[in-house]
Amino acid sequence: MKINRRLLTGAMLALAASPAMAATSDEDTVRAKVEAFRAAQFAADPKALDPLCAPQLSYSHSDAHIEDKTVFIANATSGKSKFTSLEYRDLTVRVVGTAAIVRFHWVGHSVAKADGKESDTSLAVLMTWQKQGTAWKLLDRASTKV
Repeated sequence: MKINRRLLTGAMLALAASPAMAATSDEDTVRAKVEAFRAAQFAADPKALDPLCAPQLSYSHSDAHIEDKTVFIANATSGKSKFTSLEYRDLTVRVVGTAAIVRFHWVGHSVAKADGKESDTSLAVLMTWQKQGTAWKLLDRASTKV
């Protein structure tokens, strides 16, 4: 096979584009997973949360208590309170190998079922998503009050 400038340029462009396209695809996939997670939290849906969370999940709240996957899902879907709004603002996603670093500003409003007490939350959140097999899973989450 005779190598010419056109063939070489085409091969170089294909090689250069592949990692970027994969990263963009992974970033888009992680963004979709984060949105699915937000929607599942808002709906308090344990069946939707479960496949999004890694078995090794470490979920840290802004008051510093930490939950594993089982406890997090049970508490997030207990029905003790109901979100009336939940936004993940200013979302950023950076994929590094099989990990994705996700940051956003959590803005939520909820109502306690027991007494109707309303509460607003504003948090800075950091999540790590990990590609396990072919699926992106939430591995850990930490937050602090803003």
